[in-house]
Amino acid sequence: MAADIRVARRGAGKLGLPEVSLGVLPGTGGTQRLLRIVGKSKAIELMATAELFPFERGLELGLLNQIFDAETGEQFKTQVTEYARQFTTPNKAAGAVGRIKRSVQTGAEIPFEAALALERELQQQLFQSEDAKEGLDAYVNKRKPTFKNK
Repeated sequence: MAADIRVARRGAGKLGLPEVSLGVLPGTGGTQRLLRIVGKSKAIELMATAELFPFERGLELGLLNQIFDAETGEQFKTQVTEYARQFTTPNKAAGAVGRIKRSVQTGAEIPFEAALALERELQQQLFQSEDAKEGLDAYVNKRKPTFKNK
């Protein structure tokens, strides 16, 4: 749950928080992360029942972003790598992706007004980057941008 984007291989396991069956709670941030992903009532239900469920339900609950169909671990690794490439240079401006992650992760933990201020600061940093200039120029000239993470 601590990952920014969570993926799974169809049929390779189940999801759940079975800790209550051992007499403990999902520590190391488990209770707080689940709460923020699925909401208070659903988080309590999932943790209190210790239910294990298929990845498809995890996708419905927002615990997973993608489920890949792969016959082998190697195929899964290849599919995940391809999926991840869409978020990286030269396809996307890596600096922008990083600042999106920072804005969302930090913004979720601070007051709304402070989160908006953080977003403005991060946007200002990006407007000064070569990648922003490239992205805006590509848009204006109706071409695909090539980002360099600069």
